[in-house]
Amino acid sequence: MGSLRMGLGEDIKNILDKDPAARSPLEVLLCYPGLHAIQIYRIANRFYRLRMFTMARFLSHIGRMLTGIEIHPGATIGKRVLIDHGMGVVVGETAEVGDDCVLYQGVTLGAGAEARGGSSTRGVKRHPTLGRGVVVGSGAEIQGAITVGDNVRVASGSIVLRDVPPDSIVVGVPGRVIYREGKKVEDGKVPDIEAEALKSMKRRIDELERRLEAGLPLVGAAAEKKSDFRSSLDTDPDTNSSGSEGEDPVEVFLHGAGI
Repeated sequence: MGSLRMGLGEDIKNILDKDPAARSPLEVLLCYPGLHAIQIYRIANRFYRLRMFTMARFLSHIGRMLTGIEIHPGATIGKRVLIDHGMGVVVGETAEVGDDCVLYQGVTLGAGAEARGGSSTRGVKRHPTLGRGVVVGSGAEIQGAITVGDNVRVASGSIVLRDVPPDSIVVGVPGRVIYREGKKVEDGKVPDIEAEALKSMKRRIDELERRLEAGLPLVGAAAEKKSDFRSSLDTDPDTNSSGSEGEDPVEVFLHGAGI
């Protein structure tokens, strides 16, 4: 219990240091659901490591009802992790959160395609790993067994599906690295994946209509058009603004939307 008390004191001090709205240790202790969720997780995690899984999940469930924050007892949470506001935060079983991370409301550290195998993926790494000092904005989702490097900033509402190098800023759906080590990676314009997907579909529809009017066979037209579109990405700057050379925007958008 001594380590739990030390962890509680460290967490209270961390919130006072990082949150300008925090006025006193007593206010933090009584009024910060993120703090409560972390403390309940620490107790549940002890039961989980003792393989008392039902008790661990029950405590986690109680914490979810009290705070609106769901942290699976099997997750690994580092020191001085701040969950600010917290409502709707979900941290999966095999997720790892490094020291000094900040998670805002609505953040999901979820499983990717690995979880679709059901019980066959039990015990398999399915959730993301966050390095030290990562800040994840409200409503962002980080999915799958990917690694987000130290000191990364994930913008609100982003969906991150691939590994992110340290000292980066990620924006968009799906997430794109736009800054790395303080330098712009792209031309400064955040890619509009939805617009590119619509342009891609319109081109394919136009091609099918042209073939139909000309009496040409439609079999294989979609694949042929897709190949033509990919080759055009290198020469058409308007459709290549995402920086995803050779990728079909429709597939990128659907994958990024979690579909």
